[in-house]
Amino acid sequence: MKMKVLVSLFLGLLTLSAWAQFTGPGATGRETTVAQLAEARLGSYVTVTGNIVAHQREDYFTFRDGTGEIRVEIGSSVWQTRKIGPETRVRLLGEIDSGSAGRYLWVKSMTVVD
Repeated sequence: MKMKVLVSLFLGLLTLSAWAQFTGPGATGRETTVAQLAEARLGSYVTVTGNIVAHQREDYFTFRDGTGEIRVEIGSSVWQTRKIGPETRVRLLGEIDSGSAGRYLWVKSMTVVD
């Protein structure tokens, strides 16, 4: 009986660690450009690489790549107290959304690109 409990506990722990490391579909988003975002489906996840060039207000910024600019929403939990300027290249993973000011990218994660 004790052996069954220990085996069940061990298997349960293995399942939890596998779930915490999920890297399946949607985890990275489709690599795209700002120009292509105009045609992308609302609610889809995408990855863009470029620079955050201006602060608009609150959590909204202007992101630019070689094809254009888009408004992005980046919460403080995504910034993680990092200092990022217009010269810093970043890779953003986000969800395409739309508001009263048009389309924007709701950023879920940000990585500094060397």
